[in-house]
Amino acid sequence: MIFVFGSNEGGYHGLGAALTAKKYYGAIQGQGTGFQGNSYAIPTKQTNFQYSLTIPEITTYVDQFINYATANPDKGFQVTRIGCGLAGFTDAQIAPLFNEAPVANVFFDTAWRGILTTNKEFEYWGSFSG
Repeated sequence: MIFVFGSNEGGYHGLGAALTAKKYYGAIQGQGTGFQGNSYAIPTKQTNFQYSLTIPEITTYVDQFINYATANPDKGFQVTRIGCGLAGFTDAQIAPLFNEAPVANVFFDTAWRGILTTNKEFEYWGSFSG
């Protein structure tokens, strides 16, 4: 299972799910987006981590992830509540960005159950705290 986490554009994986991704899932320090090791980074903060990205900017990165997950149906993706910690967004702001994710291989944090606004029947893996 690929661990999908929120990062900053500079790839400094120092706290929360990003630190977990670096310690346990092969996230690469200095790589802020995309597949790395057994993880996938979706930026929600700027390189200097002082400011959060805008929803349209995050949407671009989420769309890249959805394209990657769609093109790799043999891989499973465990999506954490990206952007809902240090970046300061609510689950209701971020979860709907994933509505077009494939159902077969993308699994979401249970906190997003009922928030994903689609008729698809997504699967949930549990919840990350760290």
